[in-house]
Amino acid sequence: MLNIEQAAVMQGNTQEIATQIPVMAPGIAPEISPEVTWILALVLVLCAGWTDWRSSRIPNWLTMPGLLVGFAVNAILAGKPGAWTALSGAALGLGVLLPFVLLRGLGAGDWKLMGAMGALLGSGRLVVVLLGTVVLTGVLGVIQITRARRWQATLGNLKELLLLFVTFGRHARPELTIENPGLMKLPFGTAAAVATALCYGLIRI
Repeated sequence: MLNIEQAAVMQGNTQEIATQIPVMAPGIAPEISPEVTWILALVLVLCAGWTDWRSSRIPNWLTMPGLLVGFAVNAILAGKPGAWTALSGAALGLGVLLPFVLLRGLGAGDWKLMGAMGALLGSGRLVVVLLGTVVLTGVLGVIQITRARRWQATLGNLKELLLLFVTFGRHARPELTIENPGLMKLPFGTAAAVATALCYGLIRI
């Protein structure tokens, strides 16, 4: 689950990081067997999205094997370059979202899911999926805030969250975490499932 106020902060940070990731030269970290890894990623994220929608959590028994399968499949298919593809993808997914987990605005299950997705897809394709997930989460957040008529409270919370990022969490407020039942939350895993399916569909057209 994702704190709805942190979705806006995440969107800006993810877009900035995406512009700073260089395109790998052929042979350094190739996208290994994209069809195989896309299918495995889809199976993983669709299962995670379903459990997130139903129970608001993504279990370790789903994400940890996904991470290991990502490393194993890429390494078996392409040796060291494949292992590097998995490592760079997992590091990107875990690194980008770590601040939101530390500020308790994003669930650990969502965080580990993106790490597993990175291990399967590699950094290049993960950026596309992550951007799609964040944009979709933002759209759902706007709809939810509008329906609940909570724009004033949400903007106030967003201001506080920006202050947290600037001060590296030194003025953390417990009421702005996902544990607070009064805050609106979004199923990040479900959004990731939809975004991944859309990305895969688009490349198949």
